[in-house]
Amino acid sequence: MMPSIKLTAVAALALSAGMAFAADPIKIGVDGPFTGGSSSMGVSMRDGVRLAVEEINKAGGVLGRKIALVERDDEAKNERGVQIAQELINKEKVTAVVGYINTGVALASQRFFQEAKIPVMNNVATGSLVTHQFDDQPENYIFRNSAHDSIQAPMIVEEAISRRGFKKVAILADSTNYGQLGRADLEKALEQKGVKPVAVEKFNIKDVDMTPQLLKAKEAGAEAVLTYGIGPELAQIANGMTKLGWKVPIVGSWTLSMANFIDNAGPGGEGARMPQTFIQEATTPKRKAFIDNYLKTFKPKNNRIDSPVSAAQGYDSIYLLAAAIKQAGSTEGPKVKEALEDLKAPVEGVVTIYNKPFAKADHDAITANIPVFGEVKGQRVVYAYADDQKKAAEVRLKDANAKGALAPAKKK
Repeated sequence: MMPSIKLTAVAALALSAGMAFAADPIKIGVDGPFTGGSSSMGVSMRDGVRLAVEEINKAGGVLGRKIALVERDDEAKNERGVQIAQELINKEKVTAVVGYINTGVALASQRFFQEAKIPVMNNVATGSLVTHQFDDQPENYIFRNSAHDSIQAPMIVEEAISRRGFKKVAILADSTNYGQLGRADLEKALEQKGVKPVAVEKFNIKDVDMTPQLLKAKEAGAEAVLTYGIGPELAQIANGMTKLGWKVPIVGSWTLSMANFIDNAGPGGEGARMPQTFIQEATTPKRKAFIDNYLKTFKPKNNRIDSPVSAAQGYDSIYLLAAAIKQAGSTEGPKVKEALEDLKAPVEGVVTIYNKPFAKADHDAITANIPVFGEVKGQRVVYAYADDQKKAAEVRLKDANAKGALAPAKKK
């Protein structure tokens, strides 16, 4: 009897150890600015990620394992992003990372994940170069489910030049990688329309007086101002125009939807228009459930998500990764990457239903037919066009042949 008792005890220990091992969580890094001028995007993204993880874990996790988030505040600083990347890889041993709000932080940080063969899901950063940074390498571990600037810039130009008939436009862009890469995309899109901006002005993060740049634009006869920046400085543009008594339309990148633009610009921000992948309206059951859950869980001011686009894309990014890990049957980076490039089952997200969102040579899930124009109205972002609102319940699906995007950026 004794040997069999010993054998049973050993087997029980082995089973117990195996169960403990199987229960180890799948670590996913979350990198974004949770403090500072970009924080309304970063916190909204993080909270969207948290909602998705809570839902997935309640449903049993992935491969029988829970997802555990490793959250880090990069403060929108490139050097901080680099430190975090190394920590997530070497100390935390993450399976993947989601986030990156700021294009500059993404470009500085994701090279470490590329070298470590760990997938990155950019869920907010829009610089066109982000997913093309490693085009010269045989494998690319960088993915994205936000609308890149090669989509947004032509939309902005189409809105200003073709839809609204402005012939003279000025560009105001911040001095970061995001602002300057976006400015270049705007100039390229304008050139395709045969238009040269009457003024191209730059400003720095934390600048509070845009008078010199605005005066140059005004004196050049600008009929509209096209912007590439983030909320606090964009608000200073709107406030500066109010002080000058110069009111022309502001049309810019999606960041005009940030709470710290809308709130700080006040009446001066009304009417600003921007491309959006998601507007906080319950236009489908999935979107309604997401919005209701977000408002109930995080209780944002005035029941308005600070950055609805960031929250929705953050949420969707986790479901995309979870689907890839499940399909791969593994948390190994190369296998997860291969699964992302050939997802078999559609993934129902808040922004869209992701049906074959990626391929080996295409790591951008959003195509030019998906975003619509939003407009600041009554301190919220609403649909700018009634036709888009009427059709909002029709989920816009990826179309790799959709017209309207600039040619992909190439590594310099």
